Amino acid sequence: MIKNKKFNSVVAVVSACSLMTVGFTSEAASAKPEASLAISGMDTQQLVKLQRESFQVTPDTLMVSTKEKIEEQQRLKIEEIERREREAKEKAEREAREKAAALQSQYQELMASIIFCEAGNQPYEGQVAVGAVIMNRVRSSAYPNSIEGVIYQSGQFGPASTGWLDRVRSTRGYTASAMQAANDALAGANPIGGCLYFDQGGYGTKIGAHYFH
Repeated sequence: MIKNKKFNSVVAVVSACSLMTVGFTSEAASAKPEASLAISGMDTQQLVKLQRESFQVTPDTLMVSTKEKIEEQQRLKIEEIERREREAKEKAEREAREKAAALQSQYQELMASIIFCEAGNQPYEGQVAVGAVIMNRVRSSAYPNSIEGVIYQSGQFGPASTGWLDRVRSTRGYTASAMQAANDALAGANPIGGCLYFDQGGYGTKIGAHYFH
């Protein structure tokens, strides 16, 4: 009799635990989100349709995207054109500077050579004065309008016609004093005003052995 009572008690406890477990499981199931219940109720075709609608591209969206691409391409094209124009301008300016520097160097050497030939043994002021005569002639309408044209004009400078000038020029046989006088004359130094001639006799402004008039 006692054994039966114990057995009945055990059965009652086990039954109670089972009921509690079932209750907890039911509550957990009822706690699932409504969205999950809704999706679980869809069939495969409905899910596929939902995914397609989520990634659907409308005509307005496509138009905006195309417009942005076109604008980006135009911007890049304009930037490329501006870059090429800027590089071309910089190249032209650089070449112009290099050409001007080369011409200036040629003028300096030519002027220094003729000053050395004509007045290498004269005081520095007399050397500058010879350069000033050449520059005055370049600015005069009666003579060629370039330094080389004035110096090599027929019958004007003896060293140019005899070949002495070219020898000095090719070997850079002029002195530092003649080069400095050439630079000063090219820069505008002028101790003889508007004189267009010089010689060793006659009249005019005398500097060293030369008369300038």
